[in-house]
Amino acid sequence: MVKLNKIYTRTGDSGDTGLVGGERRPKYDIRIEAYGDVDEANSAIGIARLHCKDNAHDLYLKRIQHDMFDLGADLATVMDDEQDKALRITDVQVTRLEQEIDAINESLSALESFVLPGGTAFAAHLHLARTIVRRAERVACAAAEREVINPVAIRYLNRLSDFLFVLARAANNNGALDVLWEPGINR
Repeated sequence: MVKLNKIYTRTGDSGDTGLVGGERRPKYDIRIEAYGDVDEANSAIGIARLHCKDNAHDLYLKRIQHDMFDLGADLATVMDDEQDKALRITDVQVTRLEQEIDAINESLSALESFVLPGGTAFAAHLHLARTIVRRAERVACAAAEREVINPVAIRYLNRLSDFLFVLARAANNNGALDVLWEPGINR
């Protein structure tokens, strides 16, 4: 368990921050951006939960918020080739998301167009969280071109955006309240 007695440390006042293990990096480092985007997505999920009226959906999102902290820790820890014992996102977490996507998707109508973010407040906030997760995924992929990033973490982000999409459709009365894109409607 993490114990924080003091919130400010002044160690980042010069524009750098510490990774797990103590290495210092500039605050604009791509690894820092990746886990910052994960943190932002987690906050957006927290806001979405305020609009959730379904206990099962809320439990999904609560578990995911814990996963997101695991993911942030994973991205904040440089991978060590020798017996890496760091907290890492695992295939089990990705598989769980896939199973939940499949279960939720069973009750949804087939899509005939792209879905605009909207419908219910809960769905709209889930769409916002989904787009932030997509950004986190893009940044994590860019970071993975420069250094070793847990590939399962990137898969988790990819599945999470899919999960948030299907949950948003479920929140829209199983797709009945989805706002569908009408190509060229305003020409």
